[in-house]
Amino acid sequence: MGILIENATMVQFHPAKVVRGTDMYIEKNRIEKIGTELKASLKDIKVDRIIDAQGKILTPGMVCSHNHFYSALARGIVADIPPSYDFVGVLQNLWWRLDRALDRASLHASGMVGALDALRAGTTAVIDHNASPSFIRGSLGTLKGAFEQCGLRGILCYEVTDRNGVEGRDEGIEENREFITGQESDTVLGAVGAHAPFTLSDESLEMVAEVVSGTGRGIHVHVSEDRYEPSFSHHHHHRSPLERLEHFGMLDEKSLIIHGVHLLQKEQDLLCKHGSFLVHNPRSNMNNAVGYNARLMDLSNTAIGTDGIGSDMFEEAKCAFFRSREERRDIWPDHIMYLLDNGNRILERYFGGTFGRLEPGCTADLVLLDYDPPTPLGDDNAAGHFIFGLSARYVETVIINGRVVLDEGRFPFDTEPIYSEARGQAARLWNRMNEITP
Repeated sequence: MGILIENATMVQFHPAKVVRGTDMYIEKNRIEKIGTELKASLKDIKVDRIIDAQGKILTPGMVCSHNHFYSALARGIVADIPPSYDFVGVLQNLWWRLDRALDRASLHASGMVGALDALRAGTTAVIDHNASPSFIRGSLGTLKGAFEQCGLRGILCYEVTDRNGVEGRDEGIEENREFITGQESDTVLGAVGAHAPFTLSDESLEMVAEVVSGTGRGIHVHVSEDRYEPSFSHHHHHRSPLERLEHFGMLDEKSLIIHGVHLLQKEQDLLCKHGSFLVHNPRSNMNNAVGYNARLMDLSNTAIGTDGIGSDMFEEAKCAFFRSREERRDIWPDHIMYLLDNGNRILERYFGGTFGRLEPGCTADLVLLDYDPPTPLGDDNAAGHFIFGLSARYVETVIINGRVVLDEGRFPFDTEPIYSEARGQAARLWNRMNEITP
């Protein structure tokens, strides 16, 4: 399918580049040509769709580098949740009850509304981390179905943990392995998930490491989100959490280390040594009051995720910026654009090709925004417009892998039945949570 976009203002936020009055031709899933008056040069090529951008902003799609679609039905939750006085209490009283209450139907509803919300926000790829202990086998295939129905690109994994017993651990390991080896598609791949090192024995970590090695995929794992984990790790294992992962050979260029709020300097050095990514989730960290890693902005391998608080990377990037400013860090908008763009580097390590660039040969994951800048917009201040001006409300059209998945704010299918089903599933999910003791 060939798509011609005419008269766009092409804006690449990192490296910053603004070009006005430009056309783009997309063939299959790649950007084929960029220039002016391209229609004349395409007279012998069948163009299936012409989009008149009317000077609107065309930018690469955004990547959410860590999410939990399984939590999409927790919005506005009404359930009997005991008071939680620390981070582990929040896990026990809320999240570990919610994930145990999930079944196939509620997980599918979560995946659908999560994907729709992502696309409306101009997020073209989500790296998801699933936990549904009562529905492990088949859970990644269920989420994949939601991603593909909506047209969202993704990397999926199941969180392996010891907290649901040996059977649950083993099922989680096999769910990761079987999805990677037999259920992937061109736009939905797998990683190897684990909850956090403090919920995994050495035996379990060794088993997860075998899947990482055998599939050539990276570990996707929470590490040192709260002060509890490093203390636990040193007390019980005589190593820091990240040193445990390195000991089992699970740090490499495809590894996604999530949060890292309380990493030691030597652990951050390990990340750099192995080329692993640290994924910062500022809104989640603030919500859980776990603290702030003042050194994370110094790392060249930091990306940005949401940890389940939607998929709006405009909002998340702004929070990353303002939180760092509150800590009196010498951070500017272009630093945040660099971190956001690192999500594309993760995609390249999994999918191959080039992401996040407006250049011929690059993957056609794109967003058209109806944003009329009230001040001059150029290379030198594009990042400033992103932080202080742009938002998801300007998203108009979304293209993923060369396919229009959101067309002038409309999906190619009726979304009302999806949201109606989600509301019913949420009510049932909350009721089931009340039957589960912490």
